[in-house]
Amino acid sequence: MPKKRYSPEEVVARLRQVDVLVGQGKAVGEAVKTLGVTETTYHRWRREYGGLKLDQVERLKELEGAVSDLTLDKMILNEALRGKS
Repeated sequence: MPKKRYSPEEVVARLRQVDVLVGQGKAVGEAVKTLGVTETTYHRWRREYGGLKLDQVERLKELEGAVSDLTLDKMILNEALRGKS
């Protein structure tokens, strides 16, 4: 069975669902199982997206894309400089 990939927005929504269920008195293990993910996945998500809100996740994705583009540009420029020598 292939793994399901969740978007950052979906992860933040699921983390909030767990918070609500835990607030209603469920154990973290039970709350996580109702979402269909493992506790390990939950803790990894919590570490990565824990305090973020939806708009912050969108901004993080934009910044990651910009950094990726700039890194690629830098690599291309460095390669061009090496070729001119």
